Amino acid sequence: MMSLVEEEESVRESQENAFVCRLAKLLMMSVNKRINVLKINELKRNLGFPDDYIVRIVAKYPNLFRVVNEGGRKSSMEIELVHWDPQFAVSTVETAARRSGNIRPTFSCSLPFSWVKSWERFREFDLVPYFSPYVDPRELVEGSKEMEKRNVGLVHEVLSLTLWKKSSIVKLGHFRREFALPDRLNVLLLKHPGIFYVSNKYQIYTVLLREAYVGSKLVEKDPLVVVKEKFGELMQEGLHEYNQRRRHINMEKRRKKGVPLARVDEVKCRRRRSENADSDDDEDGDNKLGGLFDPEERKRFYKVLFDDDTS
Repeated sequence: MMSLVEEEESVRESQENAFVCRLAKLLMMSVNKRINVLKINELKRNLGFPDDYIVRIVAKYPNLFRVVNEGGRKSSMEIELVHWDPQFAVSTVETAARRSGNIRPTFSCSLPFSWVKSWERFREFDLVPYFSPYVDPRELVEGSKEMEKRNVGLVHEVLSLTLWKKSSIVKLGHFRREFALPDRLNVLLLKHPGIFYVSNKYQIYTVLLREAYVGSKLVEKDPLVVVKEKFGELMQEGLHEYNQRRRHINMEKRRKKGVPLARVDEVKCRRRRSENADSDDDEDGDNKLGGLFDPEERKRFYKVLFDDDTS
């Protein structure tokens, strides 16, 4: 564990330039080129920022950032962009277009070709010119196709900056004012299933970049992601060892009490069958976690998203 902690700190130190780039891009996409610190803190884990990023990044690069606190309260502290670097004002979509030799930046659609209607909507959406998320959106008409293209591009860019290319929809919604996003952000995301995948695993609605995944596997892993996966593997290994030790201890206690092990196994089997039966009953109730592939759950989810009377 100590070795992994040291490895993680080493990776963070080597990625300082990447953190500077991510923070600068985040501020450059905002309308006023400044964002509240509390809001940035909500995404700092997703972006890989260290806990002391204000000292390690903001204070270290006064030519790019500065801390502003006009209200004088801790909750009103903001980070403001001081210098506009045109090298940072290039989106992931534009970079991919340059690498492939395409003149016109376009989104990729990661849907099966059997989804005919979704592909038709994507091709229609693709005809609208690409609008960079680093360009001031106030010249666009609210509700227009151009504004929708810009909003999709901005969410795409924000997700591209995160370690796992995904984020909670609720957290993204907290940046509506800073990024000039629509109030019903979830509706925008669901309109573009070829670009975004909306998951409600554990009843936490999350949006992922489809192009960043093959199945459930992240295509390109940030060095920090690799280290964090090592942490997860170590924790799983420790949990397995702990369970094995507890099992041997319990078996030894039962042996000393004279309880036949065959009888213990029979009790366990009965308990598992009972739990499985309870689980099957729950699937018809309100406790089911389900997913968007489940018809009933999908109907409920869409009703919440599209019902104007729902708060």
